[in-house]
Order: sequence, then structure tokens, then C-alpha cells
Amino acid sequence: MNRRDILGAGALLAAAALAGPVLAADADRFTVEVVGAGPDVILIPGLSSSREIWKPTAEALKSRYRVHLVQVAGFAGAPTAGNAEGKVAAGVAEGLAGYIQDKGLKTPAVIGHSMGGTIGMMLAARHPALVGKLMVVDMFPNLSVAYFGPGVPADVVAQRAAGFRAQIANAPAEGFKAMQEQVIAGMVKTEAARPAIVKHSLDSDRQVSGRAMEELLTTDLTPELSKITAPTTVVYAWNSGMPVPAAVFGGWYQAAYTPLKGVKLVRIEDTAHFIMIDQDAKFMAEVETFLKA
Repeated sequence: MNRRDILGAGALLAAAALAGPVLAADADRFTVEVVGAGPDVILIPGLSSSREIWKPTAEALKSRYRVHLVQVAGFAGAPTAGNAEGKVAAGVAEGLAGYIQDKGLKTPAVIGHSMGGTIGMMLAARHPALVGKLMVVDMFPNLSVAYFGPGVPADVVAQRAAGFRAQIANAPAEGFKAMQEQVIAGMVKTEAARPAIVKHSLDSDRQVSGRAMEELLTTDLTPELSKITAPTTVVYAWNSGMPVPAAVFGGWYQAAYTPLKGVKLVRIEDTAHFIMIDQDAKFMAEVETFLKA
């Protein structure tokens, strides 16, 4: 299995103490744009993505919710800031824990797409008192299984993940552009939306994106899922171009999230990885249900 087959079509950090202190170094790993008023909702984009992908969602929610749109440093033209070194996803998760506490947010809802889903799981597992509810959009807790299959030794996963990092960071500009256009074509069925998402990737700091990809592939959150106490919904994509039937793919997600008690799994069909673009109405219906639950 590879990225386009699974995710494109569809050394673990120690867990921090409950709502524990947040390192100051994590504070500049992202910026936040706030719109609207009401209960708090935090929206986290994925690898090399801009918060712009969440703008339609924020527009739909801002009359009833206060929406916090996260922009990860180093992605989509944002300065690298604190993400110039260290773990990107884990650093953002710790920084968000600090943000929630510093701003006095009361158990916000957290919605994360792709890498944003990983960040949401880290935040909810390592600081469970801070998260009111969690939605993970099209992401496995152990991404390496989706890319390389189950049972691959950790050293082999690390070697392959390092290869992904090097490819992202060091590919010649034209080759990288062609690669991103191909990858995004598998991740977004809506052709008109592809150029902007490709641009987000091309405008990202490739060293940051490469390290983040390596981190995602070498991070297995499965042992931490049981620490998540927030009601959790996992929304995942499926379409007829995928190499396995919907029921089989759903079984993979069910197995992946088995340690998370009470998790709700929702399949949205005829969509690729960017569900909020390919099936915006169906996705917003699930967001509304999630927030009202």
C-alpha cells in the first residue's frame, strides 16, 4: 500500500502530564486567526496546508461559534518560526495546550484534518482535560501502516520515513512540483481546487514539511488512544477508485481505533482526502452533528 492508495484516496514522544506545563519554545509553532462568537472550535489543517482550507467551514460556523483557525508555522508561506527544528506535530500539539490555557478556552471542540488530526489526537491524549470533543478527518493513528502495511519493523519504518523526508526536502524544484501535482490529484477529486492546494505545498518550507512527514510516519498513537476522554468522531474518505471495498476499508479504520472507547466512525463516499472540499455539504452536516452532540 502507498500514499495514493490509502491516505491519498482515502520514536514516540512520552505522554505529557494531564494539562501539564507547556514549553515556551512551542508557543511560536503556529498562529491563530479567530472569527465569530460562541463556544470555541479549533480547526487544524494538515501537512503543508493553509488554514484557508478551513475558511468555508469557519464561515458556516462563525455566527454560532468562536472559531480558531490554526496556521502551522512553515506551511503555505508562513514563517518557519519555532518549527525550524524539533518535532512539528508534537510541538504544535503542546503549543495548542498552552494556547487553550492562556486564552482561557473552556474545553473547546477540536477538528483536525490529516496531520491536523494527528495533532488533535496528541492534544486530546496528552492533555485530556483541555479538549471537549475531537473530530479526526481522514487520518490513522499509525500512519505507517497505511503506507507500508502492518508488521514492518520499526527500523525499516524509520529508514523509509527518512527517505520521504529527503525526497520532500531535497527534490529539484521542477521535480517536486510535478510530484505535488500528482499527489494532490489523488487527494482532491475537485479539479478546480487542486491548484491552490498545490501552491500551499510549494509555498511551504520543504525542510519543515519533510521533517513533519517523517514524524508522522514514525509516530504510533495507538497506545495513547485509550487516554483520550473527549467524545471522538473519525470521518474518513472512500471512493470507487480505491483498491479495496468500502467495508474492508472501514474495517481497517475500526481496527485502528479499537483502543478508543466510544469512537464514532463516519464514512463519506465519493471523496478523496480533502473531504471538506470534495463533499462540502456532507462534511458540514457531520460537523454540525458533531458540535451539537
